Amino acid sequence: MKLIVTEKNDAAVKIADLLGVTKPKADKVFNTPVYRFDVDGEEWVTIGLRGHILEPDFTPSLIYKKRGGWSGVTAEGEAVPAVLPAALPVPPFKKKKPFTADGVELKGWKMEALPYLIYAPIEKLPKEKDIIRSLKNLAKKADSIVIATDFDREGELIGSDALACCREVNATAPVSRARYSAFTKPEITHAFANLVPMDDDLAAAGGSRRDIDLIWGAVLTRYLTLVKFAGYGNVRSSGRVQTPTLAIIVERERERMAFVPEDYWVIRGAFDAGATAGPTPGEGPEAFEAPHATARFKVEAEASAAMGHVAGATSARVVSVEKKKRTVAPPVPFNTTSLMAAASAEGISPARCMRIAESLYMDGYISYPRVDNTVYPDSLDLAEVVNAIAGNPAYGPYCRELLAAGPLKATRGKTETTDHPPIYPTAAATPDDLSAADYKLYNLIARRFLATLSGPATVEGTKVTLDVAGEPFVAKGDVLAVPGFRAIYPYGLKKDETLPAMAEGATIAFNGATCTKKQTEPPARYSQGKLVQEMEKLGLGTKSTRASIIERLYQVKYVQNDPIEPSQLGIAVIEALDKFAPHITHAEMTAELEHSMDRIAEGAVTKAEVVEKSRQLLSEQLATLMPHSEEVAEALSDAVAADAYVGPCPKCGKDLQLRASHKTKSMFIGCAGWPDCDVTFPLPKGKIEAVPEKCPTCGMPQVKVTAFRSKPRTQCIDPNCPTNQEPEVVVGKCPACAAKGLDKQLIARRNPRTLKRSVTCENFDECATRYPLPQYGDIVPTEEVCEHCGAPMVVIKTARGPWKLCPNFDCPGKEEEEKAKAEKKGAKGSAKRGSAGSGRGK
Repeated sequence: MKLIVTEKNDAAVKIADLLGVTKPKADKVFNTPVYRFDVDGEEWVTIGLRGHILEPDFTPSLIYKKRGGWSGVTAEGEAVPAVLPAALPVPPFKKKKPFTADGVELKGWKMEALPYLIYAPIEKLPKEKDIIRSLKNLAKKADSIVIATDFDREGELIGSDALACCREVNATAPVSRARYSAFTKPEITHAFANLVPMDDDLAAAGGSRRDIDLIWGAVLTRYLTLVKFAGYGNVRSSGRVQTPTLAIIVERERERMAFVPEDYWVIRGAFDAGATAGPTPGEGPEAFEAPHATARFKVEAEASAAMGHVAGATSARVVSVEKKKRTVAPPVPFNTTSLMAAASAEGISPARCMRIAESLYMDGYISYPRVDNTVYPDSLDLAEVVNAIAGNPAYGPYCRELLAAGPLKATRGKTETTDHPPIYPTAAATPDDLSAADYKLYNLIARRFLATLSGPATVEGTKVTLDVAGEPFVAKGDVLAVPGFRAIYPYGLKKDETLPAMAEGATIAFNGATCTKKQTEPPARYSQGKLVQEMEKLGLGTKSTRASIIERLYQVKYVQNDPIEPSQLGIAVIEALDKFAPHITHAEMTAELEHSMDRIAEGAVTKAEVVEKSRQLLSEQLATLMPHSEEVAEALSDAVAADAYVGPCPKCGKDLQLRASHKTKSMFIGCAGWPDCDVTFPLPKGKIEAVPEKCPTCGMPQVKVTAFRSKPRTQCIDPNCPTNQEPEVVVGKCPACAAKGLDKQLIARRNPRTLKRSVTCENFDECATRYPLPQYGDIVPTEEVCEHCGAPMVVIKTARGPWKLCPNFDCPGKEEEEKAKAEKKGAKGSAKRGSAGSGRGK
């Protein structure tokens, strides 16, 4: 039996479908799905992991013996070798946590343990015990093993860990590696026909990243949390890459705060090429505006003088007309960074972009999305890919034109690697095949691929110089003369700015000028897409981690909005670290560690050497931080209060603050005077931000609420404010009461304590019938009842349109709907796989 190990269950299904002559048989080993099929009379079995099945963690404690020195102690009591600096104190210690008589406890978060935690041994613990048990069961019976996880550092590490589990029960089975870049039949067939050995250096590079990130993240996060554990957000996250990334954002904010705006004046004239003298009534078809040749007047008197010269003038002379053509080269292929940047410009955040791209890859629509490469390999059959996506009517005519024009030639970027090709579409998809967001990203990728095979665009520019009473004005216009790649790739294209036809020496109407006072703008904040590009330039993170790092900064409330604005807490964290341990916030040290990991992958250095060096660097930084803990705590405390402030308490006058419940983790508003003042206010679900404006109705503070997939709305925090009141709506009869012969109404209402909406029976104390409702939207009753459960149907009117629903979450009809959707998706997937033929040429 040949055992094939994939990274996820979806991949196991796809590979079994693509390699099997007949439909694979779905089976289970214990509780883990597996897929069995025959190849040339041999049984093959695919099993999908759930990403990492082992995870690194510190040993729970350290002990010291005079003869043997330091060692870590696992949860099972096994001793693991440890190397700690001689400068660290050794037992005997007084028994005060985290110290024991002969060692240090590391599990509890204690400041005194942090210098020891840096050097604690790291062990790999089972993360997915059920999958590991199933994997070992299959590995025992396997004649050979193929690791078919994603081909990158992370995938190689996942495969290496899986192989280690297999080797515990089968030490002799031959092992090979399948490398592929897309879930298409030619690609997968090619990969399994050309198996290669495992890359231990690549796995070690991935392992070093996990270990180093664990050490830095655990130590710095514990330090920042322990110096001030309270308030809005609680845990103060930090990390090797996260912190310098935050520092980039904070540095830009510092530049903005230090920026001193300067006044300047802009003069714009109104002209009409269809008339010879002004003023003309209204605007003619050939009217246009043009700025003064001096784009910005820095002295008001000079602007006033220019305005004085043109005052009363009614005509302008055309001094010159210049026409120039410029060529715009087609874009280079997408790698991960450029894809995230382009998607961000279209409103898809980097983190969401990667989630969607991963889904499209798993469904066979695009190639592997985590790549640095910007050069298509010679083995990629470009014409085959064009033919494959020509099935989309939006691309069909353009694809046929490309193929008819002769041999295809693609643009080339600056980065050429041999692991995966740049991101390209592998199968046709239409808006009917994918959700709106998925198709939006697929469409961007497909059009970018076609653009890389296209010719340049030609833009014709026109520059007209005009003279009004001795004052020069300059009008400019651009027209897309030859569309080239722009015919299929409109992203970032400016609209044509045409000027009316004018001849040199001609006189046209001048209809006056305006002078506007403006101020210079501070440097723009980073968008998420621009930040990803900046991280790549500085060597922070990898193609696989940058999006998740930015997402993490949002989660821990260090940043907000997009373009990205640091919170007071984010600024305080960077200022504190920058003051006492500046190397943590600078990109250079992190980039150096990244380079060291690259050298591990090349086999130039070992994982142990790089991890040890990173421990020493962190130890030096922690040593400079520890003596200043009180100062750091004070800075964080002030920042937390500033970020959490909502307004004054109506009862005692102290600060109302955003807080997180320790029990439920949900947000609410509480008074800083607690426990003496018990004023609290509930908050609806969604992202919450304080706003400076008070409620115009009752004068209480307001918050901005951004619910999932909804536009932000401003809401008064007082549930009793008239703006938060909703009339009760009778939506129908209670089916539970009707079954007992009672005539009771179901009423839609909002709970003033929790702000949640529901449909509740007026006889609730006896029948307990209650159905949840969406948080927002007008509720409109209907006279219909659900055919499956008898609950009254309601219509919810929102900005996205009205939609009818049965409010009963336990309605049998919902299960049938989900089943029908799954079957429909499965049918589409089968049809797509049957028709997919693009991939790497053989």
